Amino acid sequence: RGQRTRGSTASARSRLLTGISHKPHSGPKMLSRLLKEHQAKQNERKELQEKRRREAIAAATCLTEALVDHLNVGVAQAYVNQRKLDHEVKTLQVQASQFSKQTAQWISMVEGFNQALKEIGDVENWARSIEMDMRTIATALEYVHKGQLQSAGS
Repeated sequence: RGQRTRGSTASARSRLLTGISHKPHSGPKMLSRLLKEHQAKQNERKELQEKRRREAIAAATCLTEALVDHLNVGVAQAYVNQRKLDHEVKTLQVQASQFSKQTAQWISMVEGFNQALKEIGDVENWARSIEMDMRTIATALEYVHKGQLQSAGS
């Protein structure tokens, strides 16, 4: 492989020289024509290669744009989700603050209610104390009155 034999080299040479006349005056024209054909084929190959290069660049650009678009969709969704989370956090903070204020009001009301109950208890104790004092006074007055009645009757 890779080694040329004399036969293959001769064959290539004969293909190249096919159509070349051995006439001395027709040789330069033929070489000129072969050179032009060779240059034309080279230009065709270059144009084809350039066309393929442009197509490859266009395909790579399309692929890159598709990948970027795919990534951007994920990034955009993450951004939307983050904005929603931020909004929910702010809403939750406001609600927590309102709940804290309402709880403080409830605690204040319960403390006021407890104080009122204590005062009612104090009034009840005061009323019992007055009632006992009044009974003591009433008993003393009865005793005095009975004592006066007995001393008047004796």
